[in-house]
Amino acid sequence: MNDSAPASPARPVLDVWCELQCSDCGTALEDLHALRERYGDRLELRLRHFPLDKHKHAYAAAQAAEEALDQGQGWPFVEAVLARVAEFDSAGEQVLLDVARELGLDAEELDTALIDGRHTLIVDADQAEGKAIGVTGTPTYVIDGERLDGGQSQEGLRERIETIVDRLLAA
Repeated sequence: MNDSAPASPARPVLDVWCELQCSDCGTALEDLHALRERYGDRLELRLRHFPLDKHKHAYAAAQAAEEALDQGQGWPFVEAVLARVAEFDSAGEQVLLDVARELGLDAEELDTALIDGRHTLIVDADQAEGKAIGVTGTPTYVIDGERLDGGQSQEGLRERIETIVDRLLAA
């Protein structure tokens, strides 16, 4: 006999392969906000890092995002950096520290994390997994084993994601 309550069904997970120097990822935030509004906590949005070689500061930004997550502000940090892509392109890693301060994060600890590389394994693992499943650009979404490439066009992607989520929630 088991006295524990039955486990609730797992909520669908949308992996969002993102790069914080990518203007398309900034544009994709509108869709992510709409998905959050529609599904709330019934859908898990999971940030996955895919820094592109063509962006000089992308790898540091991915590490900084992980440190912001450790400090309880992962998504707010990601959104704030993506809102400043042009400034980030020109000013570099100082923008990461400025955003951290603006969000009330420990910017010195974030800077230390960039120096000591404590989050490199997470970023490297995400990037390797992305390559293994065919991610070539950002944003790319993966839900229920289906990869949707937003780097080419985001047209219709939110509707496709909603169809999949609705099906998973109904199951």
